[in-house]
Formats: sequence, C-alpha cells, structure tokens
Amino acid sequence: MSTTEVSRNAAAKAADPQAVNESVKTGIAALWRPALVQAFVKLDPRQLKRSPVMLVVELTAILTTMLCVIPDPQVPTSVCVQIALWLWFTVLFANFAEALAEGRGKARADSLKAGSEGLKARIRDENGSLRTINASELRKGDVVRVEIGEMIPGDGEVIEGIAAVNEAAITGESAPVIRESGGDRSAVTGNTRLVSDWLLIRISSNPGESTLDRMIALVEGAKRQKTPNEVALDILLIGLTLIFLLVVITLQPFAHFAGGSLPLVFLVALLVTLIPTTIGGLLSAIGIAGMDRLVRLNVIAKSGRAVEAAGDVHVLLLDKTGTITFGNRRCAAVYAAPGVTP
Repeated sequence: MSTTEVSRNAAAKAADPQAVNESVKTGIAALWRPALVQAFVKLDPRQLKRSPVMLVVELTAILTTMLCVIPDPQVPTSVCVQIALWLWFTVLFANFAEALAEGRGKARADSLKAGSEGLKARIRDENGSLRTINASELRKGDVVRVEIGEMIPGDGEVIEGIAAVNEAAITGESAPVIRESGGDRSAVTGNTRLVSDWLLIRISSNPGESTLDRMIALVEGAKRQKTPNEVALDILLIGLTLIFLLVVITLQPFAHFAGGSLPLVFLVALLVTLIPTTIGGLLSAIGIAGMDRLVRLNVIAKSGRAVEAAGDVHVLLLDKTGTITFGNRRCAAVYAAPGVTP
C-alpha cells in the first residue's frame, strides 16, 4: 500500500464523523468485559465510600454471606443464600453501570487516537527532497508536503500553495475552507483532510501538543465532580438510610418484648428493601452518562458541574460563521413604508 493510500485511509477515519461514531460503537461493544471486571474491582470499600448507600448494601451482603455459613433453624439455608446473592447482585450491577459509563468516555478518546494511527508524512529535507516518515516523528519547524486526498499530519502554517481543506472532524465546518500562505488563512489543523491541490506546511507543534491531542486530553481528563444537586441528593439518601437503619434496629427489641424474635437475615433484607438503593446505585452512572452524551454530540464537558450549569442557560450566543450562522446578509422580512401600498 502506498503512502498516499495510508494517509487517505487515516484521513477517512478521522475526518468522517460517521466513521468515528462507528468506531465508538465498536469500542463500546468491547467494553462489556472490562466493565464486568471493574464491577468486581469497585467492590473495594475505599471506592464505594463515594456512594454511602451502596457501601451499606455491600456491608449487609458481607454480613448475610457470613450468616449463611452459620446454621439458623429459623431461616433455611436456601433462603439465606438467595438473599445474599440478591445483595451482591445489587452492588455489582451498580458498579457495572458506573464502569460502563466511564468506559464510554474512554472509547471516544481511543477512537480519536485511532484516527491518527498509521498516518504518514512526507517531510522535506534541507536539499529539497522528500522522504516518508511517521507523523508521530514530526517536530516543530519540519516542512511537509500534503497532496489532495491526504491527511494533514499536524498543526502548522501554510508556506506555499493554496487548497481546500475539510475541517469537519475538528471544527464542525460543513464546507471545505480555503487555506493559503500569508494572511489569516494560513493556519491548518492536524488530522484534517486536503480535498484539492497541494500544500507545503511548516509544522507548528510537537507531538502531544496538537489540537487533536488537546481534545483527547480534555476527554480523558474530564473530572467526575459531584454537582450541587448530586451533593444534596446524597445528603438526602444518607439521611433516609440512617432513619431506616434505626427503624430496623428497633424491630428486634419490639419483637423480643412481644415474646418473639426476628432472624437477622430478614432484618438485613428489610433494610436493603427500604433504603433507596436504585437511586444511590445509579446516581454516579447517570452523571457520567450525561457527560458522555455531550461527547457524542461533539461537545466536551470537563465536569458534571458544567453539564448541570448548562441546564440553566436560556440564551446562547454563537459566533460560528458558515456552520451555525451565515456569512452574509439575508432579507428576513419586507415592510412597507408609511403611505406606501405593499
């Protein structure tokens, strides 16, 4: 396969949003097994302490498992085992949902990285001859030549030539833009595709400093910070858990006073039934999924706080000529002057 074919193939992967989405879908399909592994890793109480409700469920699951080993004439072993299995399933399901949501964001970053893999560049030597190297080997100041249909290997400035560049994958621009040497149209972005003519480009960034690298860093570095609503909901869930815990604890003295007794396994099952395990288990996954939903729409949210703040926005001003706004004047309506018949 020639260098041009390799470059065009890489360009098609990175510049075509549909191809990126297909890559993400494929990555998500491969996330089930890692997410399942992470579900067991997240059983560590140090990780579950972020979700107090699920930490309580895990502790009750451990207690129930221990009670299954100790024979109790009031509770059949099969019933005890069933309760223990349901408790462990509840914790693992919550962990799995959170791990899968986290993995989706990682899949998007991996798909962006995959778009630049195998990309080649033709670098010009001091004597003017061209030689082919990997795009990852380019350094600031190198001069490369890009032909029609090829991928621009890195951010840079056009020093010779004029051509149309498809920047849809980076800027969302629906139509190709003209890039030429000199003026304010000389800057080009790496991992965009040349759709006409040729360009001689001086690379302006080292590996890891390009626009695409910064986008990947934003996706991977998105922090899972609790939003104010999540903090308030956590406080409510903790309060409800404590209340129901006190209710369950007082049942045994009342039963003893009435001349009976309640098996501890049943009390544990009642506690888990009363506390809001569904909300507590999926709260973190919901926040992560919200950030991932924006990423799929090509909007990068650095934290859950930003997503929640965006919900309070009523007016949004955009300056994106050619994609969202028009670059020329258009007649919106015609009104007749006073005394003039329309």
